[in-house]
Amino acid sequence: MSDDLGFDFTRAAPWFPHAKENPYVLVRVSDEHAKSWADALGLTVRRCYVSDSIITAKAQEHGVELAEIVAARLPDAGSTMAGDFGEILVYLYQCAKDVKSFGPKKWRLKQDRTKPAPHSDVLHFTLPTWPKASDEDVLICSEVKTKSTNGDSTPIQSAIEDSAKDRTSRLVRTLVWLRERALVESLGDVQIAHLDRFINATDHPEAKKQFRAVAVVCKSLVDDELRYAPRKAVAEYAVVVIAVPDLKKTYSAVFAAAHKAVSQLRPTKSSSPRALKEPTK
Repeated sequence: MSDDLGFDFTRAAPWFPHAKENPYVLVRVSDEHAKSWADALGLTVRRCYVSDSIITAKAQEHGVELAEIVAARLPDAGSTMAGDFGEILVYLYQCAKDVKSFGPKKWRLKQDRTKPAPHSDVLHFTLPTWPKASDEDVLICSEVKTKSTNGDSTPIQSAIEDSAKDRTSRLVRTLVWLRERALVESLGDVQIAHLDRFINATDHPEAKKQFRAVAVVCKSLVDDELRYAPRKAVAEYAVVVIAVPDLKKTYSAVFAAAHKAVSQLRPTKSSSPRALKEPTK
């Protein structure tokens, strides 16, 4: 399955080594890899919010600079940016672990760029025999909490608690919401038929559902946060902890690169010079 981010997920697999597997997964990102993300992920993160075609089309339509379209979609510095980065990182992690999986880029569907996207955080579908449904189909639903600075939040505990909402009703509402949005706008790789496969579950072979509670935590804080990690694995959900060096500095650099990634766009033949003008330095 292709991914409309244009990113080679096999390249990301070494970023996420498992330092521990049970009773929870612990991923320790290296300093070297974290420092490389500004260069490696700027374009990918920008595409999580808005596609190349939308940027060029809207810049032409409104006679504005490309960078203005991007700025209207990306979050400001602060808690929303941190939370979005955690979710996007989990999206990349899950795709890197299974390159055949794909999912909606919910960050494109925000009504307010200053707030998190609604409903379940990160969804992934694996459909090995598509367009035919099978009992090998998998839906992964991850609740993500991020902690980049010292404070009172307990991301592991909070992710576990909120994952229960996905298992009871939120996942179903999320799928229906995504389908409604897909009727009037593109979800990228995810099509209505993919969503219907899980919404109308009784019309198809039984699919596997996996729920995850994921905490993305600054490396300097993670050892203290691990006291909230489970001492025993449970069947209903898996817990994943991703430790990232200098998390705030890392995601700030990635989003700065995402803004600059607009320079990689190329004018279309019908684009006006003003619409495609880069900001004056």
